[in-house]
Amino acid sequence: MKVSIAWLREWVDPLPDARTVASQLTLAGLEVGGTEPAAPEFSGVIVGKVLGVARHPDADKLSVCQVDAGSDERLSIVCGAPNVHAGMTAPLAMVGARLPDGAQIRAARLRGVESQGMLCSGKELGLSQDASGILALPETLIAGMDLREALTLDDSVLDLELTPNRGDCLSVAGVARELAVINRTRLTPAPVEPVTAVIEDRFAVEVQAANACPRFVGRVIRGIDGTAAAPFWMIERLRRSGIRSIHPVVDVTNYVMLELGQPMHGYDLARLEDRIIVRLARPGEKLELLDGRTVPLDSDVLVIADGSGAIGMAGIMGGEVTGVSATTRDVFLESAFFAPAAIAARARRYGLTTDASQRFERGVDYEMQARAMERATGLLLDMAGGTPGPLTEICASSGLPQRAAVSLRRERLERLLGLRIADDRVGDILRRLGMRVAATGQGWQVTPPSFRFDVAIAEDLVEEIARIHGYDQVPETDAQIPQQFAAHDEARVDTARMKLLLVDRGYQETITYSFVDPALQSLLAPGTEAVELANPISSEMSVMRVSLWPGLVAVARENLNRQQERLRIFEIGVRFLAQGPDVLEQKVCAGLVIGSPAPEQWSLKGEAADVYDVKSDVEAVLRLSGRFDAFRFETAAHPILRPGQSAHILRDGSVVGWLGELHPEIARQLALTFPPLLFEFDFEAATAGRVPVFASISRFPAIRRDLALVVPEAVPFAKLREVARRAAGELLQSVEVFDVYRGAGIDSGLKSIALSLILQDSSRTLTVEDADAVVQAVVTRLGEELEARIRD
Repeated sequence: MKVSIAWLREWVDPLPDARTVASQLTLAGLEVGGTEPAAPEFSGVIVGKVLGVARHPDADKLSVCQVDAGSDERLSIVCGAPNVHAGMTAPLAMVGARLPDGAQIRAARLRGVESQGMLCSGKELGLSQDASGILALPETLIAGMDLREALTLDDSVLDLELTPNRGDCLSVAGVARELAVINRTRLTPAPVEPVTAVIEDRFAVEVQAANACPRFVGRVIRGIDGTAAAPFWMIERLRRSGIRSIHPVVDVTNYVMLELGQPMHGYDLARLEDRIIVRLARPGEKLELLDGRTVPLDSDVLVIADGSGAIGMAGIMGGEVTGVSATTRDVFLESAFFAPAAIAARARRYGLTTDASQRFERGVDYEMQARAMERATGLLLDMAGGTPGPLTEICASSGLPQRAAVSLRRERLERLLGLRIADDRVGDILRRLGMRVAATGQGWQVTPPSFRFDVAIAEDLVEEIARIHGYDQVPETDAQIPQQFAAHDEARVDTARMKLLLVDRGYQETITYSFVDPALQSLLAPGTEAVELANPISSEMSVMRVSLWPGLVAVARENLNRQQERLRIFEIGVRFLAQGPDVLEQKVCAGLVIGSPAPEQWSLKGEAADVYDVKSDVEAVLRLSGRFDAFRFETAAHPILRPGQSAHILRDGSVVGWLGELHPEIARQLALTFPPLLFEFDFEAATAGRVPVFASISRFPAIRRDLALVVPEAVPFAKLREVARRAAGELLQSVEVFDVYRGAGIDSGLKSIALSLILQDSSRTLTVEDADAVVQAVVTRLGEELEARIRD
């Protein structure tokens, strides 16, 4: 949710600067994801008054305007906007002004007529997306005023990332209430005066699902001007909250929702039949929504209906048939309380996330409906005229939430927080939060207000007191419960050790969601069955991941879009594999590499990392187990990896992971400039090692024998080493490659590999005969199993 500091300041004054407010709210549990300016940077733009408009002598689509810039001299401005007219108040960019796109205004002659500035559209100033005409400003503004000062554009907008339990703060009123409590200042709500009915017209309302809609308030207003424009101050507040102006009725209901937290809806009265009915959907019923989609309605979906059938999905989105338009003259306004359980998960089921559903799912103030209706009525009458009828209210008190008193003992508060807070301070905090507080001998009896759905037990009250008092005011104290160390398995690699090794090799750890985009996952894990979520956050996060690669690729795309061309990231997490009715949760380690193997420097040529760089990183991790000899890398085909640039990782002959380069075609589909290198392996297999055992260094000398072998091209060194170890037995301490040759003297399809064999015994000095016997055994076995021969 976005909220303007200037708007909050009308409710809470004095108020600190935006940065301090953001910090205060975050520390109080209302996380501020960021702040942004209310308007982009521009300078030299003032308020201008158009005094006269004449046709350009040499251009039919241009006008020559005489503009009052607040000085004695009138300015001549050539303008091509169709809506410019005498008496209009508009933004005037003076000569020398700089606009948000960096353009600087200069004096110019347009078709022979001098222009001493520019009248600006909202889009040119970054204040709207409308470029069809000049931005009309309030007539009350004084010519010559700096536009930023006149419109309070040097304002900041907070982007709140609220947790689901704090639906009460999805409004200016809720955030202002929190700030008033934190800063111990007075809260000044917007005045709401009851509107006297001028006509007696009512529209009948029948609530058949009283438990789902225990309170419904409606009102008929006749004779509005459907073409009226919202006042500039309202349009600007909506814009800063991320909502565009659409229609006087829609603007008013959106404004009241932002201000008070009560979603509302307006119907074209002429399109309603018989009466409003609040009920559950009927079998086979369908609804055309305001976004143009027609959806089938499930039997547990609460709907607003009339004599013709369903006309809206209650608390989520209205229907197209009864929506307001420019021709609307009579409206029926709705302000209702829908139970959270009746709305929860329905919007996501239909792929919808609306401002109304977000609020109703979390719970709105069930005593706010009439107040919101009076506020909306007053605003609409001021904007579009009309004659209001009386309020129609239907209330089933038994269906409204009940607020039971919560007992909080002084001793429990002190024990949970680890400090003592004065009784008067506790009472002041709770009362300022809107709660009714009665002192008792052992503490307090507290009744939560109608807008708080998250206060039900004593611990909830302790949390409220702690966050307002300040978590930073809670002192550090030693734990009173004896601490016990968890058991440590010496035969298993510590997770932190693995992470640090990867960080030392230039990687950064990421933590991604366990639920991913099904389209992305099907591209990166084709043919693998995924577990679908019953109530996903969105359609882009509707299945559980079967690999960590989709999350890493998504992170890579975001970084590449921000010009981060060198990337080395890893994640240790769980993947979810469907096995019939069951789900296997398997912990894996995965990584992604893009760009050069090291940061740019003068001694490197800037070549990109390859499969061998990633293999080296994976080998370093596997060596931590102390059982690296159990692992083997073998070239193998993978459906999403580039042929010839992929390998599976085996431990004791079983596949435990993969590494390779992403297939170029898949990289192209993902709009990746370069195919990334990927790896993923079973965490348990990689960390299962053995307890270190002391082994003395042999006192007897070692013997080195070198072999130059010719083998088929497809034979990897790992296979040569495996066969050599089996043939040589315990005398072979190590076998390494020191040369590989392809070229003259070596037939096509073959390669020459030079091996060094280190032979040593711990109990005696080896003889030449011993060494010859071992070498002969190795050569014979390599020839039999791998078609290897001694190079001539």
